[in-house]
Amino acid sequence: MREILPPGVDLPTDGTVTMFSTSWCGYCRRLKSQLDREGIGYTEINIEDTPGTAELVETINAGNQTVPTVLYPDGSSATNPSLADVKKALG
Repeated sequence: MREILPPGVDLPTDGTVTMFSTSWCGYCRRLKSQLDREGIGYTEINIEDTPGTAELVETINAGNQTVPTVLYPDGSSATNPSLADVKKALG
């Protein structure tokens, strides 16, 4: 995964996630509020504002710009995960 990350985007640190989103995405707002409530750290990257990230999301999602797409420290990813999925992936 590291080799396909655009410049300026790194894998998240242990215990955190990187969430690719858009400003208008209701699912993104919901996941952010859940992560905030649970104290799970995240870096949000708007794919409409950050060069190369829409293409990364397309690569992860078989050509679709589906958000939220979450990137985990181990390089794995999930599309529109539940809070339970995020907690499980972070261990």
